[in-house]
Amino acid sequence: MKHLTYMFFSFVVIVFSNLNAQTKKTYKIHTIAFYNLENLFDTINDPTKYDEASPIMELKANRTNAFSKKIQNMSRVIADIGFDVTNNTPAIIGVSEVENREVLETLVNDSTLRHKNYGIVHYDSPDIRGIDVGLLYQKKIFKPLYTSKHELKIYDNNGKRIYTRDQLLVSGLLENDMIHIIVNHWPSRRGGEENSRSKRVAAAKLSKHIVDSLQSNNPYAKIFIMGDLNDDPINTSVKDILKAKKNKNRIDLREFFNPFENFYKDGIGTTAYRDAWSLFDQIIISKSLLEKDYSSFQFYKAGVFNKNYLITTTGPYKGYPFRSWTYGGFSGGYSDHFPVYTYVIKEVEKFNDK
Repeated sequence: MKHLTYMFFSFVVIVFSNLNAQTKKTYKIHTIAFYNLENLFDTINDPTKYDEASPIMELKANRTNAFSKKIQNMSRVIADIGFDVTNNTPAIIGVSEVENREVLETLVNDSTLRHKNYGIVHYDSPDIRGIDVGLLYQKKIFKPLYTSKHELKIYDNNGKRIYTRDQLLVSGLLENDMIHIIVNHWPSRRGGEENSRSKRVAAAKLSKHIVDSLQSNNPYAKIFIMGDLNDDPINTSVKDILKAKKNKNRIDLREFFNPFENFYKDGIGTTAYRDAWSLFDQIIISKSLLEKDYSSFQFYKAGVFNKNYLITTTGPYKGYPFRSWTYGGFSGGYSDHFPVYTYVIKEVEKFNDK
């Protein structure tokens, strides 16, 4: 696997020059991220869910210690995403594979994150395993104004309902800019990619329906579609349903740019299986975030967060994400997915040196 080369600025002052003067432009920069937390479940059996099949509930002993270490690991990663560029933790981060609101409350109150005062948006999903999506946000930076969950109704070949994750819509103010975030965890590839494809196509259609509603109210709405899509950027669900494009200079109004398609073509992935890399975790952005007017927040960069401590260093899975759960129980690792992120920037000051 190829690793990202970090070439981002470690400060927020970017200098542009021309023949007549040197103009210094100062930008405010924030990280918007997504992370699959790999079965962040608590140690309590919920009789309304099939959570007894979760990895932590299958442990014969030391569940409390495993949960505490898992929380510490997740908070460490979240605190680290984008910090070398923004000197801050993510302003907003979508998450998946969480059991309930309580595990998210434990996470944001861990000592590594507590001082950032993260808020939580979470709804229980009908997923049979009891896993949900959610959104964490720094209250001093982002203010949710409207939140909703959107049920994905899919069926097996016998017409029986398959209960899976809802999609989460959060609309609010990033400082003074209205943005909309759709957090996803689309159906898995269990049974094979081809046999399960229709489920993810249905999930993409649901996301597209949410997008269409937002854009019917405001064609210039700033929208982030993020999540573990269980499809790569080139698959039907992303390319044909969401119509996400890889070239940001060829995006029309109401269309979307997927910065992760080029990463995928370069061999960069977020999760691995049987010696093959996939880039299932993506953040897809609307045309309105690609403007040249930086008086409001605009897209700057995207990346896969794959620092060395997140990578398995030995054994048959060397080079893979250092996951939390293995057949031997709790490994002490992080997740079987790498996080993904985008930076958004906004100009805050102009002055000329003559």
